[in-house]
Amino acid sequence: MRVRIVRLALVAASVALLLFGGPLAVGLGLYAFAEERSSMQRIADFAAMSVYDDLDHDQIPRRLPDGPDDTAAVALYDDDADLLVGDGPRVGDEEVDRVLDRGILRAPSGELVVVAPVRDGLDVIGAIRVAVSPGAVLAGLVPLWLGMLAFAGLVLLAVWFLARRLAERLSRPMEELAHDAGRLGEGDFSVRPAPTGMPEVDRVGAALGETAERLDDLLARERAFSAEASHQLRTPLAGLRLRLESALDGPGPLGRATVTDGLASIDRLERTIDELLLLARERRRGAVPVDVARLLAEAESEWTERLARDGRTFRTARQADLPDPPASAAAVRQIVGVLLDNALAHGAGTVTVTAREAGPDAVALDVADEGPGVAPEDLSGSRDGLGVALARRLAEAEGGRLTADRSPSVVTLLLPLDPP
Repeated sequence: MRVRIVRLALVAASVALLLFGGPLAVGLGLYAFAEERSSMQRIADFAAMSVYDDLDHDQIPRRLPDGPDDTAAVALYDDDADLLVGDGPRVGDEEVDRVLDRGILRAPSGELVVVAPVRDGLDVIGAIRVAVSPGAVLAGLVPLWLGMLAFAGLVLLAVWFLARRLAERLSRPMEELAHDAGRLGEGDFSVRPAPTGMPEVDRVGAALGETAERLDDLLARERAFSAEASHQLRTPLAGLRLRLESALDGPGPLGRATVTDGLASIDRLERTIDELLLLARERRRGAVPVDVARLLAEAESEWTERLARDGRTFRTARQADLPDPPASAAAVRQIVGVLLDNALAHGAGTVTVTAREAGPDAVALDVADEGPGVAPEDLSGSRDGLGVALARRLAEAEGGRLTADRSPSVVTLLLPLDPP
């Protein structure tokens, strides 16, 4: 990344220098040629005035004024374009012919030429020719152009230095983010990128930190869920083992009722496993209303016989026109199962499950018995044999909550009618 930033900065600076320096160099060249021509014109005009008296008396001047520099050649031509004195071609070239208005155009010499006429009234009696080689003018521009190149080199060096500093400043936070992302990928959820002062990078760092926090929370929830789910699975397994051991210790062969009860326990265990796996994997994408009437019918079918073995009664009640809350059927079934297991193990007398409205925006499922009940503070912890922690976590995941009342013994599951 650093190399790309430095390279991009140097390319941008080079293009800017080329776009600015190229026209400037050309402009300096044009200005130098214009200034040289203007200086030559002044010399030619001055020389034309200085030789007028000699030509007017048919005399050849012995000396001509010097040019603007040592490289300039000054020459005097008569009205026939013949060289009289000075440095120049023996016969006047195109510029001299044009000034003498002779109509004879000879090939140009390739020099920078300025010609001034020597006039006697309206008649042209001669011409002063001042010529300079273009190479001499360009030679005078070389120091300027070299200075511009040196300045451009200094600018590129400064750009390179600043680009390296900027690249280091920009790349260091990105490298730290990459390092933090690697730590997150290795399972370190304590990653919290520090602010860098660059809003774009800070937004990425904040998102990475929030992701790490969510993953940490999710992993903690998954671990807690696994522990609570294993507890929920151990309860029916322990019950099945006790029944089978009692049957083995009893006289005579296993009865049909014992085998049937064992198979029913296995079926419940398999359904519990399937539902717990489903709850561990599913992500809410749009809650589907749970069928409360079907839920109560399934509970009545499963728990009536189980409670009857202990001489207890199971009842269900559902308020007329009760709406179905948008919640996971598996989650609600597990919550009710936990509460009924608790009523079976720690309650007494008749167990009643009642579905009713709890205000205009919630549905309540009450699990009541005639025992001492569950203390409200037990709903925030985990009592052995109750599985309350799992029920509470599932209720919160559905946007609901559990409440308890010991007079009479009632544990209530509240589910909102609006999806959480």
